[in-house]
Amino acid sequence: MAYNITLIPGDGIGPEVIKAARIVLEASGVKINWEIVEAGEEVIQKFGTPLPNYVIDSIKKNKVALKGPITTPIGTGFRSVNVELRQTLDLYANVRPVKSYKGVPSRYSDIDLVIVRENTEDLYAGIEHKIGEDAAESIKIITRKASERIARFAFKLAKREERKKVTVVHKANIMKYTDGLFLECVRKVSQEYPEIVFEEMIVDAMSMKLVQVPNNYDVLVMPNLYGDILSDLAAGLVGGLGVVPGANIGDKEAIFEPVHGSAPKALEANTANPTAAILSGVMMLKYLGESKAADRVEKAVVKVLEEGKYLTRDLGGNNGTVEYAKAVIDAME
Repeated sequence: MAYNITLIPGDGIGPEVIKAARIVLEASGVKINWEIVEAGEEVIQKFGTPLPNYVIDSIKKNKVALKGPITTPIGTGFRSVNVELRQTLDLYANVRPVKSYKGVPSRYSDIDLVIVRENTEDLYAGIEHKIGEDAAESIKIITRKASERIARFAFKLAKREERKKVTVVHKANIMKYTDGLFLECVRKVSQEYPEIVFEEMIVDAMSMKLVQVPNNYDVLVMPNLYGDILSDLAAGLVGGLGVVPGANIGDKEAIFEPVHGSAPKALEANTANPTAAILSGVMMLKYLGESKAADRVEKAVVKVLEEGKYLTRDLGGNNGTVEYAKAVIDAME
């Protein structure tokens, strides 16, 4: 069986890291037919938008996409390609596993948690406006439907991956209606999963705890803005965004992508670290039900990182993107 998958190379370092992920995934033994579509800065002049309709159509048709980072143009009317994709396709769950890897310089060595972020509302709903010349207002939207849906996603993920605890992150002590509703919904859903430990944590306290004792946490579920911030904080605990994969998942479609940015003009050719892109591909394989292939790729990445012979510059080595990807392929068993 071959899978039809949309491939979005992205901007900046996107095409390089996605190419590396592509050749690694193809070497895993899983047959994939890639439908390559372009989005981002490079297509604005041609289509008048960084997100042409045919990209959305491709994802709807294939149901699964592997995507590189895309630069959001500054000073234009288009807010964000990522936000538009999430809202248009109702990709309500943003999933970011954060894991320690031997060979990656970091302050910790035993972190293994997953941040589950509600992806479609909160302050990222984009409802904001100016009030005269000296004030602006942004409206925070929290609904029962979206809150229960993301809570159930988090508990199902915990059960499926045999994780023991789900922590809801909120600020309901101050935002009693919005975050209060979110907290109420997660509490309600938690009762359906008595085998999973459930706890509550105010977002500022969670920020401190993630720095102090990150290995105390397993699955964290939270509204959109907190998830955006804390997932980057958590990435800093394991070596940075270069080793953290991500996924945006809905009931019908899913997009897998590294969580780092496009780094336009920041790097020379063939120097970008493709670890996050490859691990995003691992998440994609698991989503497709190709668990054995996913395990082969992840173990190969772990082996290459531990051995330290073919690392990119940001990881302390002097090898290129392509050399790293080839080392991962050679390490597959």
